[in-house]
Amino acid sequence: MGHRAGGIPALAVRELFKDIILGRDATEVERLWDLMYREALLHGRRGAVLRALSAVDIALWDLLSRSAGLPLFRYLGAFRPDWVPAYASGGYYAEGKGLKELAAECEGYLALGFRAVKIKVGRLSPAEDARRLEAVRRAVGEEVEIFLDANNAWADATDAVAAVRHFEPYYPGWIEEPLLPDDVEGHAAVARATRVPVATGEIEGTRWGFKALLEREAAVLQPDAAVCGGITEFRRIGALAAGYGVSVAPHWFHQLHAHLVAATPNGRWVEYFHGYGVFNFGRLLANPEVELKDGGLVLLEAPGHGLELDEGAVRRWALDGWA
Repeated sequence: MGHRAGGIPALAVRELFKDIILGRDATEVERLWDLMYREALLHGRRGAVLRALSAVDIALWDLLSRSAGLPLFRYLGAFRPDWVPAYASGGYYAEGKGLKELAAECEGYLALGFRAVKIKVGRLSPAEDARRLEAVRRAVGEEVEIFLDANNAWADATDAVAAVRHFEPYYPGWIEEPLLPDDVEGHAAVARATRVPVATGEIEGTRWGFKALLEREAAVLQPDAAVCGGITEFRRIGALAAGYGVSVAPHWFHQLHAHLVAATPNGRWVEYFHGYGVFNFGRLLANPEVELKDGGLVLLEAPGHGLELDEGAVRRWALDGWA
């Protein structure tokens, strides 16, 4: 979202959801989700309004697990009670970053303890991007998983397939968002035509949106609990995907999604951004650091989701002074 677009979810919380939530029993989280979603029908079932619903829902689950004295992943039913696998998300295009620098960046992620990385593709020609992938593969070796993120780079499935075939010799783990997110048929066509799995869903919303992807066998799913409808809807999406034998690898917010992957049997990966260059949400946290272990993230045993806001940072970056 743009610089001031964050104010739209805040407005939705105040104008659409406040009267639904205040004074209600937080244990009615499923009922509250339904009431909020119905209230939002005419105002935005996706996008910023659904992000506002997601934020409220996440806060409710945090409150419930804190009240129980349990970390969120245990409150939800821990499937992985110790750590969750994670990949280092990076490999961005940058002025002066050549093949050597890109390879060194990914080697640095391995030095931190990761066993999987993700890099960008789609801005250059397929042949040039293939050389970038080759350089990373040579640097990290054959045992490390390399994921590719195209950020909706190609116009149609034909172009996407032609590009992805350049990458196949280096066996990437997936090609993420090769097309615009609403082009479900196109994603399915790419998945059928190449040996590289397709992944998408980071800005998709609700179980109904993800059901369309599953029905067409289009992709590994990448729901974001802060986007798709909160923890309530994330759990529904995860269960739905399990019925289709599909993995879930959520997008963004590694602190939150570590809990959800830990409580989701078909949860596969957590996306991790090192530093604040891309994932600057960490600047708002009093406890932004996470512990790495065996190529994954150690789960926090603090009650709730464990995210503690730095009140000074919140005051500094708040859009309108409202808290």
